[in-house]
Amino acid sequence: MADTERLKPYLLAFPGPSRDRLVAAVLSGEKTSTTGLLAEYEAEDEELPPVGERSALIDSDGREVAVLELTEVRVLPLGEVDLRHALDEGEGYSSVAGWRAGHERFWHSAEMREALGDPDFTVDDTTLVVAERFRVAEVLG
Repeated sequence: MADTERLKPYLLAFPGPSRDRLVAAVLSGEKTSTTGLLAEYEAEDEELPPVGERSALIDSDGREVAVLELTEVRVLPLGEVDLRHALDEGEGYSSVAGWRAGHERFWHSAEMREALGDPDFTVDDTTLVVAERFRVAEVLG
């Protein structure tokens, strides 16, 4: 088993049904990419993760369920996210437009706006996002 005590947590969405669905999609192999806002990294004064970094995928109960390894990290404008990335998110989207609508609902949610410290936060085509690809290096427990 991997030494997960030193691994950073890898968090998808907020705890609850959304995180549970996303974690299940990662574990099944359906989800191999994810997208975050560059503004999230800036709000948390956090560096972008390097390719090759390993982290512990955390479920809604706070348990480490897998070790993920980043295989690609790109910063790009939201308007440039392509279909391959959207499909690889494993959330059932069949188009970039559908993917974007789902992500905008999340990014414009009260929880995300609170996390960013901006009650009026909105995205547009120029909003910088962090597109990550990963692989499951190890399933835990």
